[in-house]
This record gives sequence, C-alpha cells and structure tokens, in this order.
Amino acid sequence: MNGRPFTPVDECPVDVSQARVYEHGWQSWSPTTTYRVTDTSARPALGWQQVMRFRPETPAPATGFQAEGLLVVEPAPGRQRVYAAADPRTEIPSIRAALHENRLVVSADGPVRSHDTEGTLGRALEGYGDESAALIGVEPRPAPTVWCSWYRYFLDVTEDDIVANLDAIERDDLPVEVVQVDDGWQAMVGDWQSLSDRFRSLRDLASRIRDTGRRAGIWLAPFTALEHSELARRRPGWLHGAAGWNWDQQMWGLDLERGDVRDHLGEVFGTLRAAGFDYFKLDFLYAGALAGTGGRGGPEAISAYRSGLRTIREAVGPESYLLGCGAPILPSVGLVDAMRVSPDTYNPTDVDDGHNPLRGQACIEGRAWQQGRFWVNDSDCLIVRPGFGRREEWARLIERYGGLRSCSDRIEELDDWGLDTLRRLLGSPPPPTPFRTLPEALEK
Repeated sequence: MNGRPFTPVDECPVDVSQARVYEHGWQSWSPTTTYRVTDTSARPALGWQQVMRFRPETPAPATGFQAEGLLVVEPAPGRQRVYAAADPRTEIPSIRAALHENRLVVSADGPVRSHDTEGTLGRALEGYGDESAALIGVEPRPAPTVWCSWYRYFLDVTEDDIVANLDAIERDDLPVEVVQVDDGWQAMVGDWQSLSDRFRSLRDLASRIRDTGRRAGIWLAPFTALEHSELARRRPGWLHGAAGWNWDQQMWGLDLERGDVRDHLGEVFGTLRAAGFDYFKLDFLYAGALAGTGGRGGPEAISAYRSGLRTIREAVGPESYLLGCGAPILPSVGLVDAMRVSPDTYNPTDVDDGHNPLRGQACIEGRAWQQGRFWVNDSDCLIVRPGFGRREEWARLIERYGGLRSCSDRIEELDDWGLDTLRRLLGSPPPPTPFRTLPEALEK
C-alpha cells in the first residue's frame, strides 16, 4: 500500500440506467475499458496479478472503480465529466468512483483536475489526449514494420532462427523494415552483457540484418533483474522492490534513483547501439516505477521511472526507435515512440482453438484515442500461421487499430493467406496521426 489517503473530489449525479464509466489502467497490461455505472471494474484474480497487471501499491476497493490518472464519467448520453492527473509527468493519482444511489462519489489520492464536455466519450478522451500531448510537447513519428521472434520461438530462439527468417523475408520480399530478436538472446534477465548459448555474436547478427537494408531490433526488460541473475548476486543494493514472478523466478525492480544503476543502463544500451541495434523493445517497464521496499511511491516513483527512460534515450540516441511494453502508460508520454496498449493477445493454447476471446481487444479499443497523440499504438504482433484459430479476426483488429505493424511467425510455415495478409497489412501501416474513427463503445 502506498499509504496516501483518498480524499473526496466530486459527487456526480448520474442516470443509473444509462451512465457509463471509462477506467484507464496503470500499464500496458492493465484493463482499460468502459463499464456501466452499476458494474465493478476488473480486479486481479491472483495475487501476482496485482503487481504485474495492476498498480502494485494501490489495490482497488472491492466494488466500484479505480482508474490510474484518468477516469471519465458519462452521467447520461452526450455529457461527460473528465477527472485526470494535473500533470502526468510528475504524479499519477489513483482515482476511485463509487455509486451511492444516483450519485457517483469520486475520490483520489493525489491532485486531480476535472472538466465537463459534451459529445461522445471518444471526443472527451481525444480532448484530454490533445491537451496532454500539447503540455508535454509530443510529436509522434512513423513506426517501422517489424518481424519479431517471440510468438513462434519464445525462449528457445536461436541465432540461426533469426537468420533463417531474415533469409525468408528477403526471398519473399516482405515489407519488413526491422528484424527484432526477442527474449532468449541474453544469459538471464538482468544479465544483458552475457549471451545465452544459442547466440554467437550480436554484432555479427546485427550486421547481417543491416546488410539486407533492414534495421536490427532487440528486446530487453531493462528495469528488472531475476533473483538468480549475476546482477542480483553482485549488486543486491540495486534491487528496489518485488516485481512479480516470471521465468520461474522472483523478479526485482531496479532502483532508478541510483546514479550507478543509471550508469549501468547507459553502458548496456550504449553497447547494443554500437553493435548496430537501433530498435529497442523495452518490456516489463512497470518494474521501474515500483514504490519499493522503502515505501517510496507517488511522485518519487514517477520521477525515478522517467529518469530511467531518459537514460536509455540518451544512450541510444534520438534516431533509435523505442517501444514500451508492460509500461506505466501516462508516465511514459513523451519518452517512447510507440507503446503496447494491451496485454499479450496470442497464447499458445489458442493454436487449435478458435473459441478463446482475443484477450487484448478491450484495451486496444479503449486506448485507440492515444494513437498519434501520445505515440504510435502497438496492438501486439500479427499471428497469421494456419494453426491460430483467431487469425482472421485478429488481422481485422490490427488492420483497424494497429498503429505499429509487426508479425511473429516463422515465415516458412505460412500459407498463401498468411503471406498475402502480411504483405497487405505490413505494406500499408497507418501514419502516426490519430485514427479517423474510434470504436463504437467510445463513439456512441
């Protein structure tokens, strides 16, 4: 718990039969969507999800709503009241709303500004996005098209797998501008200066990619280290707070207030940039904004997080492209070029089952207004292999709301439909400007 008290902000009269609430979640993987005013928004089903999908230090109450930095109430169709962080660069308050008869009682644990709008919920969100982007000075730039190793090879990826797909992309003349190595190239999460035994030379691999006229990309989880990593063993004082469980180990966040931690990040990213990489997928970034074992939270955690992202940008230069993932959304505005706006949509259990829902759809639609205002929206990778039961539905969603277009299949395994879909969607990425229309739930 962050210990900061919630104080009343407003009491908003609502039409209980028609009123809705838009709740914006903390990070890429947090639920973000609209609800009826009589609902209770999503809560973590398991303990680890509070840390890895919600705001770790501020659990929501049992009922009602809790947004992180942005909550919009639609008391009746055509009218909205927006409650938002005064300045997302400095503090992101948790904003709660609870229904009491025909009034929605709003409270927050930090400064909140509010205003009324008319029109659709989507227009209210776009207005907030325009104001915030202007305040911070954001100018989104085009995203490259990407092939990513993750959803086909996962942790078993090898250098030879990357080369084989690079050759297939070249042979089939696919419109891929970046070939990105995902998780599995490093010795362990946290140990970014040592390779796994499946990779020989990052410099040689990047050179081979660049020799085809493409850019070399790479994945890191820069703000976390695993408990059995060499970094955790040698630098226990750098570990700041428990960041969840993955890779069959406890994860720890790094203390980004420490100058030696930032120096280390600068060295890691400077080395990768010198090796030829200029596209960086930055994952599990929420670990850099933890309140930590000392209880630090609020503005201090936001400041530390943003200092970590600035360190990375300084190390890789302004021309490199930064994609945030698992990242606190509002604190990242102005510091990354693209942002994952949803949890992972593809799951291996979907391979032979077309009935599972697209897990990321609600967030993709709920954050569609951020495209071209804060950054380019990344809705996750296209999966077009024959075994994915939802591939056609997923491709339609990417075509509509995918700003950054990426794919993650073994090219040799694709059928004609898969190859044609890749050519069409990667060959026609949208510009880094707002989508012309928003999802129906935001427009009605």
